[in-house]
Amino acid sequence: MDFHIVEVTLDEGSIVRWNPEIDRERKVAIYDLLEANHFAPASGLPGPYCLRLEIQDNRLVFCIQSVCSSGAIEAIPLPLSGFRRIIKDYFTVCESYYNAIKHSPLKRIEALDMGRRSLHDEGSQLLLERLEGKIEIDFSTARRLFTLICVVQLRV
Repeated sequence: MDFHIVEVTLDEGSIVRWNPEIDRERKVAIYDLLEANHFAPASGLPGPYCLRLEIQDNRLVFCIQSVCSSGAIEAIPLPLSGFRRIIKDYFTVCESYYNAIKHSPLKRIEALDMGRRSLHDEGSQLLLERLEGKIEIDFSTARRLFTLICVVQLRV
């Protein structure tokens, strides 16, 4: 079987705004995800997959459609609790990082970048844990998906 994502879309109706930096991160994450990923639903749904990330009733929903199995669809909901703090902190550090790039010394930029990466890794690890037994993914795929989760969850 072909356990990978070939198309990804976001529930853009739930998104209030994207600034240029967030839009760039979204585009890069989607590009990188489609270039290389491992994604295998525990249900055995045959791949490859089209993935849509949505927010429904305070939950993150992975809507997975099999490309080759008559369009079979599976939805896997995950509670957003636990992700909210990391996402909020991540965006706060990212905003500081993007502002620092314009005006701050290199040492401050490097420190903010380390914090940004650390929070991103923490969110990716949480995603791996939350998907255990539901979807098998590798850490690189988790990192790219975490970026997209941050974007789709952004409300203000």
